[in-house]
Amino acid sequence: MKPFNVHILAADHTFYDGECVSLIVPTVTGMYGIHAGHSNMISAIVPGMLSYQLEGEEMQIAAISPGIMKIENGEVLVLVDSIERPEEIDVNRAKREADAAQEAILQKRSMKEYRLAQATLSRALNRLKVKNSMR
Repeated sequence: MKPFNVHILAADHTFYDGECVSLIVPTVTGMYGIHAGHSNMISAIVPGMLSYQLEGEEMQIAAISPGIMKIENGEVLVLVDSIERPEEIDVNRAKREADAAQEAILQKRSMKEYRLAQATLSRALNRLKVKNSMR
């Protein structure tokens, strides 16, 4: 497969900047696969598992939060709030976040607090899923 340029940026750091031969991103319409020569597009990213393959290497994964993806002139730009490799995920912290979010959802507070708790729960469960997929 032919490589293409990928820039994956989190709010506080560059996750990856270089060539890639395959990229799979969770979008609002489902998992979206990208290879060299892909047509230009923009899509919203949802929390989930991002998969990417560097030339000559195995597929790698990461837990990804909401964001946006732009493909233009053969280059891919992924902008997200956060992204973590499985080895960077603290299972105990993710479990505590999930438990706290579930408790907040049960408290039935304001709609804003409810949506925030849902988003926190989604992120925590996604992190646990990515971490467990590497075992």
